[in-house]
Amino acid sequence: MKALTCTLRTAAAAFTLVGMAAAHAGDAGDNRGEASKQSDLGVVTGLTVGALAAGPVGAVVGASAGAVIGDGFHRQAKAREQLAQDLKKSEAERARLVHSVAELDGSLSQAQARNAQLDATLQHTDQLSLDVSFRTADDSVTAQAMSPLLKLGALVASMPEARVQVAGYADPRGSDAYNDKLSLRRAESVAAVLACAGVPREHILIEAHGKSEAASADDDLDVYALERRVTVRLQLPGADQVASRD
Repeated sequence: MKALTCTLRTAAAAFTLVGMAAAHAGDAGDNRGEASKQSDLGVVTGLTVGALAAGPVGAVVGASAGAVIGDGFHRQAKAREQLAQDLKKSEAERARLVHSVAELDGSLSQAQARNAQLDATLQHTDQLSLDVSFRTADDSVTAQAMSPLLKLGALVASMPEARVQVAGYADPRGSDAYNDKLSLRRAESVAAVLACAGVPREHILIEAHGKSEAASADDDLDVYALERRVTVRLQLPGADQVASRD
């Protein structure tokens, strides 16, 4: 009879502790974080199991163990949540990298297609030339001639192995020495424009022909205008083909 009474008193005390702990967890749950809630749950669970198994002393021990277990459970849950977030970020970064690589592949394919088209055009070109006209006794490049020269220079600059032949000419008026110097200055003016467009100086071959190739009759001003020129040709290595673009 005494043993039964002791057991009943122990159980009553244990349930009283359980009720107090549960009420405390419920009141504090709204003001504390998830970790505290998990710890409180562990305390209540441990307290209950310990009380039923070993009375008040077991309840205290069980509550302490339950608190540790609850906190550990919370830490594991937070770690899994962080891993899930990191995985989402990694997937998003991977998708971004795949998209960037696809864009680069598209740009590379377009550039290769343009280069192939340019090569095909040049291979089917036997000979084209760009002539730059000059005024009488003048060696300055006109504004009208500037645009096609810059376009040609940009084309040459895009082909490191290409070379440009720049040949200056003059009409038959004046002495040989004067026209030689004039035709040279005209060729150098054209070469300077090409250099501004990005063509290396060492890729430009300058020639001065003076009036040696002038064939116009005296006082034929219309023909004189055609002889005051600089001829520009794009030379491709390893081939006799010459091209230019206006």
